Amino acid sequence: GRTVLILLLSATVSLLGGLIFGYELGIISGALLQLQVDFHLSCFKQEVLVSALLIGALLASLVGGILIDRHGRRRAILVSSLVLLIGSLILTLARSFIGLVIGRMTVGFAISVSSMACCIYVSEMVAAHQRGLLVSLYEAGITVGILLSYALNYIFADVDEGWRYMFGLAIAPTAMQFLSILFLPVNPVKLSSWESDCQKGLIQLQTPEDREVAKREPYKEKHYSFLDLFRTRDNMRRRTLVGLGLVLFQQFTGQPNVLGYASKIFHSVGFQSNSSAILASVGLGAIKVVATLVAMAFADKAGRRVLLMAGCVVMAISVTTIGLTSRIAPLAMARDCKAATDPNASHSLTQHPLTPVDSQPAVSPIPPASSAVKRQAGPGFAASRSLTKVFASTPSREVVPNSSLAWRRGLVGQSKTATVESTGPPFHGAPWAEHMVLNWITLLTMMAFVSAFSIGFGPMTWLVLSEIYPAGIRGRAFAFCNSFNWAANLLISLSFLDLIDAIGFSWMFLLYGLMGVMAVIFIYLFVPETKGQSLEEIDQQFSRKR
Repeated sequence: GRTVLILLLSATVSLLGGLIFGYELGIISGALLQLQVDFHLSCFKQEVLVSALLIGALLASLVGGILIDRHGRRRAILVSSLVLLIGSLILTLARSFIGLVIGRMTVGFAISVSSMACCIYVSEMVAAHQRGLLVSLYEAGITVGILLSYALNYIFADVDEGWRYMFGLAIAPTAMQFLSILFLPVNPVKLSSWESDCQKGLIQLQTPEDREVAKREPYKEKHYSFLDLFRTRDNMRRRTLVGLGLVLFQQFTGQPNVLGYASKIFHSVGFQSNSSAILASVGLGAIKVVATLVAMAFADKAGRRVLLMAGCVVMAISVTTIGLTSRIAPLAMARDCKAATDPNASHSLTQHPLTPVDSQPAVSPIPPASSAVKRQAGPGFAASRSLTKVFASTPSREVVPNSSLAWRRGLVGQSKTATVESTGPPFHGAPWAEHMVLNWITLLTMMAFVSAFSIGFGPMTWLVLSEIYPAGIRGRAFAFCNSFNWAANLLISLSFLDLIDAIGFSWMFLLYGLMGVMAVIFIYLFVPETKGQSLEEIDQQFSRKR
């Protein structure tokens, strides 16, 4: 009975951790629609508010690993839950713009620490044959969290100061996670506590064979410094290569940006603007949830390598197909929230504060000056548009940098259709009508891309990262790779439109296809299969292999 209870509580902690992460990333899109009115937020201030979560998350990536290794995974989750509660309260009670920024930074710090600690804790808590399922549950939680945030954005869109409810409702799952972790034992990797918990009957998740092996070869936990990550000791340099390779290829295969144009592709096959926004966010979000559940089911049967390589192959074929079809039926690319008054204004999003186009805020899809547009679209539809891009980067946990830059990009087609008289049509007109078959092919390949990412790179990257490092440095190593993940995502998001200007949309996607092929080769050569092995066995396998 206790074994089942521990298993259920571990699953609850993993699922709730992911749900909170996804919820916090998705909720800002709907909250901004009200915050811009209540606090008179300029385009630049909205950018700062969305980016505040990234700053907190990056900071957590730098210091969170030390907290996880020195004070234990369980304590790190408890502390992150408390910090998240404080951040949610600050946001709910905020009376100023500074209060909102501090609240979002606090929340960003908390969810980043929690995301690392949850994956490591759960991977160490359960038996080898259940690890893939339970760690992947975190990824499923993220996608469900974003769908939940979308629903609540819609519900509270017309409520006075509804953003307070949106931010405040995060307190409920956070409190549930805090209570769940209280009933779980301390980190089982430390030998003394692992043995004592086994004697108390708390941890009986390992099979009898696992216990016999553990008795014959007692596992001694080693101590490592951060610099050991780059040394040959215990083959740590190769482990670091595997970790960094996975997080960088996860980004450079194009996933932060591919879905930025989902609304345009939906529009091209005949859906009107409002419908396309709803379908792009909810439809693709639902596909992500289903695909992640498939990954959970097969992680411990097919194995990590198989899912990673299969996902990469499908992703490479998908983006290559989109690149080729867009050469025949080109997508119209436009920049959103660029200084419209100055034709010589720099295209770099990082050099100038973002100024509204036709009174349209950068992040908010609703032009505040146009009541007619509000009546036509409704706040729920507007919130859904911004979620299109949030889904694009969910599994990578690098949603935040995209959330700020991306809404401007992914929504260009939808936002500007509302002000078609002043800004011009977002599409090239004739080519869309002529190539309906190609448009449907593009739509289906985008769905294949979403599914492939959610089966492969999405959950498997973090599962492998939680397995390949020794216990003594696992937290710091995970955090180190995670910081590269956030940074690479931000780089991809910032450079995407500049690269399209330089080499063209179709060549950009063909380049993503090439990166996908390179990722398959990398995984084949360097990433070991870890299914069915205890963490100690994986460690010994890495230590022996040169």
